Amino acid sequence: MECIVSWAGPPATPGEGSAMSFVAQTGSGHTLVMDGAPDAAKPDNGGANLAPRPMETVLAGAGGCTAYDVVLILKRGRQDVRGCSVKLSAERAEVDPKVFTRINMHFVVTGKGLTSSAVERAIAMSHDKYCSATIMLGKTADITTSFELVAVV
Repeated sequence: MECIVSWAGPPATPGEGSAMSFVAQTGSGHTLVMDGAPDAAKPDNGGANLAPRPMETVLAGAGGCTAYDVVLILKRGRQDVRGCSVKLSAERAEVDPKVFTRINMHFVVTGKGLTSSAVERAIAMSHDKYCSATIMLGKTADITTSFELVAVV
């Protein structure tokens, strides 16, 4: 897996654009833009809030990784899953390197005839065995999970 991340450079006109915008070109051929938070005290050191922060993309990637696993595990178990979303709430350390220290993942899984035990098992399998993103983040963060089941008739 490869990715090239490049600084977009300073804005051509002061006050326009972002001083801390980065563009990632992924190995699969996709582009992702990231930006920093504005810094009123030092505008040249801050972003313009034009795109997600890098750590937000890390959190989103973990959510995508685990949701992918949950859907795949349920489908492979011949469950009639129709939807899956996960809301991630995270806390970070107050000092550098401001790693994630706590992450809660709340899943909402929709389907026909799904059982709580099947969903709970799929989440646990993702969390404990398959999701490389959450397993890596679990080295610094306490990760908890919860879920809701929405039945489709």
